[in-house]
Amino acid sequence: MKADIRFASEGFNHIVFKSSRTERERSSQLLRFNLLPKAVKLLQISTTYQEFEERYQEIEVMSYKNKIMKTKIVHYWGIIGIIDNRKIKVIIRRIGENGALYFWSIIPAWITNKYRDTKFYTTMKGDPRID
Repeated sequence: MKADIRFASEGFNHIVFKSSRTERERSSQLLRFNLLPKAVKLLQISTTYQEFEERYQEIEVMSYKNKIMKTKIVHYWGIIGIIDNRKIKVIIRRIGENGALYFWSIIPAWITNKYRDTKFYTTMKGDPRID
């Protein structure tokens, strides 16, 4: 994606915490922080995204110096790649239609169990090294 992606505290908090009060395992946190340079490299060289999702969520916003919960549309993009022999997925998030793009998460090599993510090699025709 050729866009300005900001790295802010919310993304780093998401690396440390699963939810508002549940901390990730230390080994998972260290792994994700060690993969951040690879995430930056992936974002710099990537020209497209592989996953997209949008949903309405309750988001905490400031209104007249008070924090309130407000329903907003949130967009997520997943960018997948192999950087330096490491498979990673980087999640980018945008709140609202005109909001800025923010780094949200990095996911190290994962196992897929969804039907839409499976590959059917038996239906491939031709030689992928040439095509």
